[in-house]
Amino acid sequence: MAEIVIKTENLSFTYDDNEDAEKIPVLENFDIEIEKGTFVALLGHNGSGKSTLAKLFNLVLTPTSGNLYLFGKKIDENEITDDELYEIRRRVGMVFQNPDNQLVATIVEEDVAFGPENLGVSPAEIRERVDKALSLVGMKKYARHSPHQLSGGQKQRVAIAGIIACNPDIIIFDESTAMLDPVGRSEVMDTIEKLNREYGTTVILITHYMEEAARADRVVVINDGKKLLDGTPREVFTKTDILRGAGLSVPQTTMLMEELIKCGYALPNDALTPEEGASAIASILAEKEKVK
Repeated sequence: MAEIVIKTENLSFTYDDNEDAEKIPVLENFDIEIEKGTFVALLGHNGSGKSTLAKLFNLVLTPTSGNLYLFGKKIDENEITDDELYEIRRRVGMVFQNPDNQLVATIVEEDVAFGPENLGVSPAEIRERVDKALSLVGMKKYARHSPHQLSGGQKQRVAIAGIIACNPDIIIFDESTAMLDPVGRSEVMDTIEKLNREYGTTVILITHYMEEAARADRVVVINDGKKLLDGTPREVFTKTDILRGAGLSVPQTTMLMEELIKCGYALPNDALTPEEGASAIASILAEKEKVK
């Protein structure tokens, strides 16, 4: 049985910024279990609660009510020590939307070394971790470059390397491709998949790009603070009416198949990738040729 690294029970959270305003929960009675080594995509419209959930997983926020378990330990803000809090935040790394906000040094390898240095790691091990992290994200040849001279995708990969160098068990990507062009998004998604598939890192990806979510093992859809859908990409993206009702779209290939099915073509409604769509259409065309 796979190890459960994150678990919530009736988890709720309400921001307490405005004492006079009616306090509406951002998350309400939210239950989820995430297994070690899985790749989970979180989807939801703006304000649905997905980024708040990520901050709870990293203990940037603590629950208003309900239970949160991280690595088998129940989190109680009244009992958790500073050392335990520090260790959990190391084990649950976060990569944010704007890479420029995460870069702190003028040389790439110094930036990647910043986290381990603050963790008190020895210089020899820091050197090893930096080299390994930069190799993993394909940025080792830029080790002596200035981060601010890199492309957006390269900067984000350096930011990811900085998190990897801290040896986290889980990495949360909070719309980490939102500010990148298609090439940069592809570079970062390839890195995310490599982390998960080859190194076993548990990945939680928050994204508005359905094609990115389709690459995950599991897709969880949050709507107004509650879990709406939870399943494999194929299971979730066939529920097009529910997704659109929640203000979301579907992968472009799924959308194309949907329109062609409406036109009377016998095509699968669960194709996710361009390759799957092309293969399905090619089969239809081949059958038509046989009839001729």
